[in-house]
Amino acid sequence: MARFWLKALAVASCAALPACGAEAVGEPAQSAATGTGVAPLSEDWTLVWEDEFEGTSLDYLKWVPEESCWGGGNNERQCYTDRAENIAVEDGFLYLKARKETFTGPDRPPEIAENPNPQVTREYTSGKIRTRGLHSWKYGRFEVRAKVPAGQGMWPAVWMMPETGEYGGWPLSGEIDILEAVNLGAECDECEGTLGENRHVSALHFGDTSPANAFVSQKSPLPDLSLPSDGFHVYAVEWGEGLIRFLINDRVHFTVPREEWFTASPLAAGNANAPFDKPFYIMANLAVGGKWPEESNELGLDEDTLPNQFVIDWIRVYQCKEDRDTGRACMN
Repeated sequence: MARFWLKALAVASCAALPACGAEAVGEPAQSAATGTGVAPLSEDWTLVWEDEFEGTSLDYLKWVPEESCWGGGNNERQCYTDRAENIAVEDGFLYLKARKETFTGPDRPPEIAENPNPQVTREYTSGKIRTRGLHSWKYGRFEVRAKVPAGQGMWPAVWMMPETGEYGGWPLSGEIDILEAVNLGAECDECEGTLGENRHVSALHFGDTSPANAFVSQKSPLPDLSLPSDGFHVYAVEWGEGLIRFLINDRVHFTVPREEWFTASPLAAGNANAPFDKPFYIMANLAVGGKWPEESNELGLDEDTLPNQFVIDWIRVYQCKEDRDTGRACMN
């Protein structure tokens, strides 16, 4: 499938949301950077961090749950909470659970909160976890084995944001979306196969401040055109100096060289690898509704899909054993 280079619509304060700016304006120009091929895990990658989600609760030495109700600039409908009803570890799996229930919580996460941080009431709750402030990495292979939920309005994501934002606010310092999926199983006129929406999405966000923000993305179905929500799959990104490629089940579905990204930050002048040359942290969440899912497929939010859950078996981080400085030696 073709990959497109798109200008994003203006979205207010997108510093912490998956695929913020996923709506595009203007005519997309087809990119030559997409590619497909098998890329099994090289023995040159060495495991440096992992969470297998053993035990009976989230490991707070690895993760910080987000508690916020602001909708992230995407008009999402949930409050993220740190309750067992929304974040649970059971039988070797992490469950991020979306529920229909009235809940009042803080408007924004601490790093972008006003003082005082107002309380907001929403009609849905869900879970979101981040390694922000605990663990971040520059270059490597990042993997998640997960089963994504189906349903109109469901928006699971595993993605990465810059630890310090050295080049400036979103998207000047970049964003890496390993996995997103919206409205799986819903009606889809442009999808291959007969099962409806069956594509997962990987993307990079970069460029200038809104409305000049930009991104590249790829929507890909599984080779057999089945629904990703029917089983577990391994989603990954391999990130090296000047090259980023996304994989599903060890098959490359999207490759982006540095010629395809940029940042308008004056702090990156003369640096062709910016903004993807600084440490990033990992996030996983299940959003309820939002601009992208509710304006796609069958439109709106189907409450019959709730309760629902995003199930994660493990998340692993590898770095190149012989080339941690650039990671490129492991990306042949």
